[in-house]
Amino acid sequence: MTEYFTITRDLKAPRQLVFDALTTPEHFAVWFGTSAVEVPLDSLTMEVRPGGAFRAVMLLPEGDRIDWAGEYVEVDPPSHLAMTLTDRPDEYAGLPVLFDLEEVDGGTRLTISQDRAGFSDEQVAATIAGYNAFLDDIEDELERMQEA
Repeated sequence: MTEYFTITRDLKAPRQLVFDALTTPEHFAVWFGTSAVEVPLDSLTMEVRPGGAFRAVMLLPEGDRIDWAGEYVEVDPPSHLAMTLTDRPDEYAGLPVLFDLEEVDGGTRLTISQDRAGFSDEQVAATIAGYNAFLDDIEDELERMQEA
């Protein structure tokens, strides 16, 4: 049986705009690295369609590099996105991470669900903290997008 952990945040933006922030390279590059990590725009491959490739590079402040890879499994704009995601591109990426977007009063509820297979409780907690940092930066990016 698959056991997922979830992170939910209500965002003050229309659902289509949130979906765009998740799937458009110039916005994705801003939040995926958080404010502490650079994700060069030219490192991104985002073929947002079922079977499409995902690639990104994170350049960490101490000089390390993380190569990310995945595949878009389900794309149902603007309500759902499922993609595999791994920092070990040569290995099996596992079950897809699910992004569900629901219209709520004042904006959009974004729920991110990930299979916890093979994760210790400490790894789940660290991953949730990472997603919350992503969500903080998504909120900032959505504000900039709405001001434009």
